[in-house]
Amino acid sequence: MSKVSSKILLDDAVKKNYAVGSFAVNNIEQVHGIIKAARRCSSPLIIMVSMNSLKYSAYIPYLIDGAIKENPDIPIAMHLDHASSFEDCKKAVDFGFTSIMIDGTFDEERKPANFDYNVRITKKVVDYAHKSGVSVEGELGFIGGKEEDMEFGKQKFTDPLKAKEFVELTGVDALAVSIGNSHGLSKFEGEQKLRLDIVKEINDKIPGVPLVLHGASSLPEEYVRLISKYGGSLHDVMGVPIGQINSAIKLGIKKVNIYTDITLCMMASIREFLFKNPEVIDPRKYLGYCINRIAELVSEKIESFGSKNKILNIKGI
Repeated sequence: MSKVSSKILLDDAVKKNYAVGSFAVNNIEQVHGIIKAARRCSSPLIIMVSMNSLKYSAYIPYLIDGAIKENPDIPIAMHLDHASSFEDCKKAVDFGFTSIMIDGTFDEERKPANFDYNVRITKKVVDYAHKSGVSVEGELGFIGGKEEDMEFGKQKFTDPLKAKEFVELTGVDALAVSIGNSHGLSKFEGEQKLRLDIVKEINDKIPGVPLVLHGASSLPEEYVRLISKYGGSLHDVMGVPIGQINSAIKLGIKKVNIYTDITLCMMASIREFLFKNPEVIDPRKYLGYCINRIAELVSEKIESFGSKNKILNIKGI
């Protein structure tokens, strides 16, 4: 068990109509908190790292890999998020990632790409990754917003007819869709509402293919309030309502990506702890507090997505 491809996890999610949380990490505390939650909830898990996070620290995959080896009874996929080149995907496969997201909506210079380019690079990654049993997520449409220092531009909804063609031409194991979701602290322009009609239509066209919701953090008011109370300043915060996510899961979303919620939780926890304990200088104390708060957050997500008690009797790769 332990390290598995995300295809194994998501195929079970399709069969039993729940979603698997895919949680992005930048440090060991986040890894600890996420796995603590998965163990507490007996849940399968996807831990992902972005290309930007790899630029920040090349050690992160080793942290994830070590954590997976220390928890052999939890099925965990190790996922590379938003790769934009074949070379990056190849390195990830060769390292031991079990899941890759190739974002062919951009070319390698981070400029918007056309459908043919997206198909071509995605198919190339699929052909290489599948030889090693590694699953591949593609993207169609355009998920806008801003995350870390990456500007994603303006959103373009996924065309259900093109989605069917894209999956048939590339052979991807999962498809990231654009349905009103976006990256960053402000998920919507106007009403906080996902296009559930588009999810349903896509799922009707490609039944059995797990759909992926990027930019799915709900940005709880509790964290925003604590950050502001203890010296921070956030503006225009607007997350995805959990009820909207749950409705999307019922209609075909089977992988839900979470990043900003974890960073908000961590920042709120650090600010609160150090304000209340000004004498503390030991990072193990304030970061240990973060681990527990992250575990609480992720446990709530797992329960909401329906993956609690869905540990699978499967073999790792």
